[in-house]
Amino acid sequence: MEMHQIRYFIAVAKTLNFTQAAKDCNVAQPSLSRAIKNLEDELGGTLFRRERALTHMTDLGNMMLPLLTQSYDSAIAAKTLASSYKKGITAPLRLALSHTVSLALLVPALTELVKIFPGLELQFFRGTGAEIAERLKAGTCDLAVAGPLTETWDRLDSWILFEEGHELVVNKSHPLAMRNRIGLGELAPLRLISRPYNEQASELDALLRNAGVEQKKGDHILSDQDLLSLLEANLGAALMPETARSGSMLRGITVEGLNLRRPVSLYAIAGRERSAAATGLMKLLRAADWTAVAPYAAKSKKH
Repeated sequence: MEMHQIRYFIAVAKTLNFTQAAKDCNVAQPSLSRAIKNLEDELGGTLFRRERALTHMTDLGNMMLPLLTQSYDSAIAAKTLASSYKKGITAPLRLALSHTVSLALLVPALTELVKIFPGLELQFFRGTGAEIAERLKAGTCDLAVAGPLTETWDRLDSWILFEEGHELVVNKSHPLAMRNRIGLGELAPLRLISRPYNEQASELDALLRNAGVEQKKGDHILSDQDLLSLLEANLGAALMPETARSGSMLRGITVEGLNLRRPVSLYAIAGRERSAAATGLMKLLRAADWTAVAPYAAKSKKH
């Protein structure tokens, strides 16, 4: 399978017009058609049905589109990074993360980035949604990964990397640890530790109050990392995103009626000059397969 075949396939899928796709790809239509035919032979089925002006994709074509698009985006990202490395470009990277996003989620992309930029200079910042928004505005960070930011403005670009639900996280020795599901109303007697730094804290609080559940507000918790330490010590329970739980001491329990989902997004400022490392990380994160970390991963998109 050649990259030009994938590029032609994506172009035809976008336009549903072989003539226009050939023009967009700057190639003769017979060459494009031949490449598509070779791709179909390799995949073992027809990708398009050509019916004069009613060209449309087959079931196989629809199935292959997201997979081949991801492969193509990843290849382009790798080529761009390799080109930057050959030019000897330095690689500073200033990345802001909310208190609710685990750095482990970014490790695969950062690992690839270090291979391209052995001298990568990493600068991390942790903050609330409001603090991250201010960092982006001030230009003291290149990119940010966080849940929903309450503040938006014209130059703020965002791409959803994935979406996830919430679960009740407890120590494996907790009385509830043997259960797979629990009702929302059953949370009332628990020592439920709140997460005031959470970007969706007010939404979660309102949902719980409507169900007659109050979170413990006396504890002063600053981040999910601190909260996980308390949960590992069996000092309470907490409602956390599905990707937050780590280690062998904790267990996640599905909460029936807790329908709050959170998008985790990549943020950047439109039109602002970025380092090669920041540009590379942006491409790697947007091309990544997030289904490995979130059961209902969303296709990254600008909105």
